[in-house]
Amino acid sequence: MKAVRFHEYGDPGVLRFEDVERPVPGAGQVLIRVAGTSFNGVDGNIRGGFMQGPIPVTLPHTPGIDVAGTVEALGEGVTGLEVGGQVVGFLPMVADGAAAQYAVAPAEVLTAAPATVALADAAALPTVGLTAWQALFEHAELAAGQRVLINGAGGGVGGYAVQLAKNAGAYVIAVAGPRSGEQVTKAGADEVVDHTTTDVATAVTEPVDVVLNLAPVDPERLAALVTLIRPGGVLVSTTVWMPAPSDDERGVRGIDLFVRSDAEQLARLVALIDSGELHVDIAQRVPLADLPTVHAQAAAGALPSGKTIIVAP
Repeated sequence: MKAVRFHEYGDPGVLRFEDVERPVPGAGQVLIRVAGTSFNGVDGNIRGGFMQGPIPVTLPHTPGIDVAGTVEALGEGVTGLEVGGQVVGFLPMVADGAAAQYAVAPAEVLTAAPATVALADAAALPTVGLTAWQALFEHAELAAGQRVLINGAGGGVGGYAVQLAKNAGAYVIAVAGPRSGEQVTKAGADEVVDHTTTDVATAVTEPVDVVLNLAPVDPERLAALVTLIRPGGVLVSTTVWMPAPSDDERGVRGIDLFVRSDAEQLARLVALIDSGELHVDIAQRVPLADLPTVHAQAAAGALPSGKTIIVAP
C-alpha cells in the first residue's frame, strides 16, 4: 500500500510517500481502508521531534491521528463493528496513523461515521471535536446562560468550540484574526474580537465564566485573560507546554487539557452533525502524496482556516 512516513525527525522534507506493507489487525483491532485523515498541529510537532517525551513514536512513523474510512477486517475478539461499516476515530498518538491507504485502529476508539457528510470529510471531526467537547463540558462544565471567551476561535478546535458553546446556550465571545472573523460569526459567536487590532482585555467589558485558550499566546497575554474571569470561574488551555494560569485568591482555576480518545463522546458529536446542529468546515482536500506540502504550509503559517483533509488514493 501507499503511505507517508518519516524515518527521522526534521522539517517537512523528511516526509516520504512510499510503498509499505499493509498492516494486519491484531486482537481487539480493526483494519480500516482509509478514506481520509486530517492535518493537526500536533502532527507537525511530532514530525519535528518536539514531542518525543509525551508522544514517543517508533521510526519510521506514519502520521495522521484522525481516521475516517471503511472497515476492511476485524481482529480477534472485536464485536460491535462489521466489515464494510463506515467509521471514524481518534487514533493513539504513539502508534502509526492514517496517512496511508490502510490503517489499524483499536476497536474501542471507533464509532459510526456521520451519514450526512462525505466519508473523507468526517476525518475533520475526531481530534478537534473531542478537544472542544472535553474543554467546554468536562473541564469548564459550561452551562446555559454562562459567558465564554474562546481565544483562537478561528482554528480547527475553535470552530467546533464556538458552535458547541452556542448550542449549549452560552454567550460566546470569539477572539480571532481578520481572516476568521466571518467564519466565527457564521459559527454563532455573539461577539468577535480581532486580536490584531484590539486588546482583548480592554474589549471585554463584562466578566466571563469561562476562558478557553486555544492559541499559543505569550504568558503575559494568557495571564491577562485570567483577569476577565469572574470569581469561581475557569480557564482551560490546550497549550500544555505553557501551564494554564490561575488566581487562587478569586477561586479562578487554570486547567491544562490534553485531549484523549473517547468513542462515546465522538458518537455524540457525530449525532450533532447528522442533526444539522454541528457544521464541518473543510478548507481544502489534498491528495495523500501532497501531505509534505500541507506540513510546509502549516510551518509557514499559511494553512487556510478550517480543516485540511488528506484524501487517501
